[in-house]
Amino acid sequence: MTSLQNSVVLVTGANGGLGSHFVQQALDRGAAKVYASARNPQQWEDPRVVPLALDVTDRASIEAAAATADDVTVLINNAGISNDANVIGDEEKLRALFETNFFGPLAVANAFAPALRNHQGTLLDVHSVLSWIAIGSGYSASKAALWSATNTLRIQLAENGVHVVGLHLGYTDTPMTSSVDAPKNDPRDVVASAYDGIEANAFEVLADDLSRQVKRGLAEPIEAMYRQLAP
Repeated sequence: MTSLQNSVVLVTGANGGLGSHFVQQALDRGAAKVYASARNPQQWEDPRVVPLALDVTDRASIEAAAATADDVTVLINNAGISNDANVIGDEEKLRALFETNFFGPLAVANAFAPALRNHQGTLLDVHSVLSWIAIGSGYSASKAALWSATNTLRIQLAENGVHVVGLHLGYTDTPMTSSVDAPKNDPRDVVASAYDGIEANAFEVLADDLSRQVKRGLAEPIEAMYRQLAP
């Protein structure tokens, strides 16, 4: 069983949204050190928090962070963006989305894989319920790609004792969803579910009823998921 007690955690996208909750709850669960990473990392009052510059779209930045934080035992791949990119006609915006939401987390996972292997650590990738249902257009596509890659990482890193977890969640009350008029999760509950899953050695964490409902729907005919395709 993985324990957050005395762990060394690194959180990407730590300045706000889910990220700041990942930092605080790691501390609450007894982490010995938390690297709070972002392009421009903020300062924290707790001496166990180490602000760390890490831009997930910049390979040199990732490699420098991995060299500094080679004692990481739990990596939270949280950084992500949302824009209005469509899969048709918005190639430039779509590429920017994939750079942060897909290639970024993969580059971070690759850079920190040696540390995670050395410590037989844990990697958590933050997905979305939109990994499984394409109502977010480009965003859905980027998260679906990350979900698939996480499954591959899980198999490949398991050979070295690294545990890989995927977190799925619906709309959550963060700045990213400020314009969405819909019921939202409390980010504290989502992060608590994620850490509970890590400590239980779960492979997937479905943080809300919507995620569980949509996953069940994957076994149904495609027109049941997308009513507009029904005759």
